[in-house]
Amino acid sequence: MEIQRIISLVKETKEIITNREMASRVKEKGVADYVTQVDVAVQDFLKKELYILAPDIRFLGEETGLQQMTADSYWILDPVDGTTNLVHDYQHSVVSLALCRQKEIVLGIIYDPFHEELFYALKGEGCFLNGKPIHVSSALNLSETIIGVGTARRELAKENFARFLTVYENAQDIRRLGSAALELAYTACGRQGGYFEVYLNPWDYAAGMLLVQEAGGKVTDWDGRQLDPSKGGQVAGTNGHLHEELLKLL
Repeated sequence: MEIQRIISLVKETKEIITNREMASRVKEKGVADYVTQVDVAVQDFLKKELYILAPDIRFLGEETGLQQMTADSYWILDPVDGTTNLVHDYQHSVVSLALCRQKEIVLGIIYDPFHEELFYALKGEGCFLNGKPIHVSSALNLSETIIGVGTARRELAKENFARFLTVYENAQDIRRLGSAALELAYTACGRQGGYFEVYLNPWDYAAGMLLVQEAGGKVTDWDGRQLDPSKGGQVAGTNGHLHEELLKLL
């Protein structure tokens, strides 16, 4: 399968994502959990085009929900990771697409149409930003870098913010972009040393996990165990050097 063809399909979503009229058509799925017409349109477009490209590959997308995947190969799509950002025109929203084969992510693409940044990785072939190789930060300790944080599970807000304070006290600073996929992409290209969140679904982290790994970093749950891309859970992604230091604080 030609990755450049898949990249071209993903980049065709720019006109949809940057359509402010569509972004203003919002439904609330839960507390501070939104879906816009953009999310649905991007998913419908990519699901259709990917089926034409590879009709034997199944599909798992955010707007279809988490389900048991028994197929050997399936796409994992978040049509808009950072929907709340999109609603407010915050311009930190991305398309995240991964291909899972035999329980392993073998392709990952994260596209930021607002800054024209296309991150992609193929298993065993490295990680790239707009066609140029990228690598994780060389920081050896938290004190040498910034760390991204995520605020999933509002019912755990007090516990989460206590963790954020602990990490903040040990790092140069913390950041919150509002998009898990973008946090992992920024970790892959060395803009930050790592990122963690108490709960992510597969479509939030699948593509970004491969980016970080192929850029030389490490992604696990908070106990250091390998992630199952068919399930949600805790996620920590780092440049590898400071992984154990971060996990001890979580």
